[in-house]
Amino acid sequence: MNKKIKEQILAIRDTGLTNMFDVATVQRIAYDMGFHELVVYLDENHKEYAHFILTGEEDK
Repeated sequence: MNKKIKEQILAIRDTGLTNMFDVATVQRIAYDMGFHELVVYLDENHKEYAHFILTGEEDK
């Protein structure tokens, strides 16, 4: 996960619009906010994303 993806995830979390485990809604919000990199990332990196949401830690 790069810095830009992390910032985009945190920006969506800060909106409070969805449960962050509802990936489909997170993707829709990301798309609406112009975070197209995050939409693709979520399709390809489910485990890394879930780990970050649960722990706040990035996979190494």
